[in-house]
This record gives sequence, structure tokens and C-alpha cells, in this order.
Amino acid sequence: MMTVMKKNLITVGFCLILCSAIHGQQPALRAGDPQMIHQCIKEVTDIIVRDIFSPPVASRIYAYLTIAGYEAARQGDPEYPSLAGKLHGLQAVPAPEAGKKYDFSVAAAEAILAVGRAMVISEASVEGFRASVMAQIRTGLPEDVYSNSVDYGKAVAGHILAWAAKDRYKETRALAKYDPGYEDWQWKPTPPAYMKAVEPHWSEMRTFVIDSARQFIPHPPTPFSHEKGSPFYADAMEVYEAGLKLTEEQRLIANFWDCNPFKMNVNGHLMFATKKISPGGHWINITEVACETAKAGVVKSLQAYAWTSVVMADAFISCWDEKYRSKAIRPETYINQYISQDWMPLLQTPPFPEYTSGHSVVSACAAVVLTRLFGDKFAFTDSTEVEFGLPPRHFTSFRQAAEEAAVSRFYGGIHFKPAIQYGLEEGDRIGEFVARRIP
Repeated sequence: MMTVMKKNLITVGFCLILCSAIHGQQPALRAGDPQMIHQCIKEVTDIIVRDIFSPPVASRIYAYLTIAGYEAARQGDPEYPSLAGKLHGLQAVPAPEAGKKYDFSVAAAEAILAVGRAMVISEASVEGFRASVMAQIRTGLPEDVYSNSVDYGKAVAGHILAWAAKDRYKETRALAKYDPGYEDWQWKPTPPAYMKAVEPHWSEMRTFVIDSARQFIPHPPTPFSHEKGSPFYADAMEVYEAGLKLTEEQRLIANFWDCNPFKMNVNGHLMFATKKISPGGHWINITEVACETAKAGVVKSLQAYAWTSVVMADAFISCWDEKYRSKAIRPETYINQYISQDWMPLLQTPPFPEYTSGHSVVSACAAVVLTRLFGDKFAFTDSTEVEFGLPPRHFTSFRQAAEEAAVSRFYGGIHFKPAIQYGLEEGDRIGEFVARRIP
């Protein structure tokens, strides 16, 4: 056990050193600079990685902290409407006090970090970062403006956290663990760690914009069969054969979009974990790239973060509803039982049912919203995985990135093609529904 712990510490330490080398010395932050917002959100992303939050839980954190930031920042620009009344259960945040002077970008940073601190495990890390950021900002502001802004950010954060407390997250922590069952068609835990199912009750969470978890039920999966010549067997053979002849480009694509928050590695008798960004976190980074490329200001950036986070949070609720309804077997389990005992997927199989593909649903809906905000032919370079040792990739549109993220799961050997195809369709429908409600 001590060896495993030491290995984990070495891995985390190496990642921290690598991140510092990549990003270099950051310039001093100042009020009104969108980089202040980007760095606050990136700090929470890094802590989400270290604290090993599952993709659905990470999506919840992103939604609440970006909504808090947006609601605080928009007070300084009346062109941006409130999300109150547009998101289920959200009432108007407290108004700034008349006669007081504020810098609402500072209030937004405070709101983001206050919500983030309340929702992660490593609270001290967030607080340490907050203290550093605020010390930089404070030197350039009159004392009353700084104090008023911080107080207002705290008030907005408190309002958002009270709203978050009613979304049934706490109640789902106490619900029964998932029983995978013994039917041939049902999902079973997979090697090497045989981890228990992740968030089997996530569909019971309050949605943000969509009417319910079942509003966008996807096309049903291919009927299970182990008979040669059946459509399901053909789906499995397609994954099996693709895995045997992957090109270097396909391997790179699979690893670039892997986004496995907790990968268990086996080396002889030693098992150790490595941590990476979640799929939602990857799209949050793409949102930052889009904002920087478009030279978006503080409020516009936070609008993009908030709506991308909200649509992904709803997508996880919808996708997880289908996963634990269809309870579909993973390719690894099926292929090892009915085709080849020696076959292994390129990527480690995630610990939850196969259908639909979460990457496909989440990427498609994020692409729809980002396209709505920044345009259809928006070229960008995604450097999200550089800190994890992979080169950046260039895309000519958000849709191109979403389609690559989706097919990456086929190359990785962890999804059948229908889960990807119908997952993209599910994500498109959710994205269009939410995009129509963007002010």
C-alpha cells in the first residue's frame, strides 16, 4: 500500500512540475482582465483532477461556479440578462447596494472561487489560490471598491450554493449501490480494477434547462445477441477488428480524448493510479481557447462558460439516465467472452454501462452551444492535453472537434458504433434545446 501511495505522489508531483513548465510564469492579474477569470476556472479544473471527481460530478461543479461568476459579472453590463427564471429553481441573485462602487469582475472571481471551494475536497488549495489572486487585484483598486466587490461576490456565491443544495445531490449519496446483475447483456465491472458503477442515480438530479432526464431518450441500442451474424455480433466484430489495426493517428486521437479521471495502471504486482481531466473539463478548456481567440471580455467569457457548463450538466443527466436504463455490456466484456479472450482495448474501459457514449453526448451539445456563441467556422487549436504529454490538435469548427471526440471512443475500443452515432444525435438535440434559450 505504501508503494502505491508513493507512486501516486510521484505521478501527481510530476504533473504539477510539467504544468508549471508549460504555463510558465503568469503575468500579474488585474481587475477587468478576462485572464483573471480564465485562471480562476483553470485552478478549479486542476483541483477537480487532483480530487478525482467523476465526470458527472465535475459537470455539476462547473455549472454552479460558472453561473455564480456570470451572475456577478453581468451586474456591470445590462446587455447580458440574468439566468434567473431560465434555469430550474434559480431565483434572482441579490442586487448590488445602491450608492456603493463595485468592480464586478472582482465580484465574479470571488463568486467562482467561493463556489468552487465549497464543492471540492481540497478547499485549502482553492483558498490559497484565492488569497494570491485577490492580493494581486487589491493593489490596483480603491479599498472600498475592492471590499464591496468581494462582499458582493460572496453574496452571489451564497445564493448559488443555497440553490445548489436543493438539486438532490446529497440525497443521491445515500441511495443504494448499483447491482450489475447476472444477465449476459448487462454491464459488468471491467479489468484491471473492476471498479463499481459510477453515479447510478445521476438521472435523479434536478436538471438545469431540459425538462427532465428522459426528455431526450435516444434511439434504443442494438438488441443483444451472441449469435454470429447478428447485428450486435457485427458491432462487436467492428470494434475488435478496428482495435487490431489502429493507425498511429487513430491511437493519438483516442489518447487525446481519453479524459479518464482515474486510470488504474498495473505493473507486475504494483497498481497505481494516474489522473487526467474529465470530458467536461476538456470542453471547458476549449471554451477558454474560444474566448481568448475571440478576445471576449469578462462577461462574454463567463456567459460562454456558464452555458457550456449548463448544457454539459444536463447532457450528463440525460446520458446517465440511458446508461442505467439500457445497462449495456461493454465491448471488452463481450469480445473477451464471445470472440477473443486475449483482446484488450487501447483505452481503459470506464466503470459504467456502455450506451450511449458520454463523450459523444457531451461533446455534441457543447459544440452546438459554442457554435451558437462563436460561429460555425471557428478555427482553434486545442492544447488541453499538452500538460498530459500529448501534442495540441487543430480544428476548423467545434463540430469537427465533437465528432473526433466521439469516434475516439471507437478507436479506444470502449464503445460500439451505435453508442457513438446515437450519442451524437442525443447531444445535438439537447444542445439545440438549450441553445434556443440562450439570451
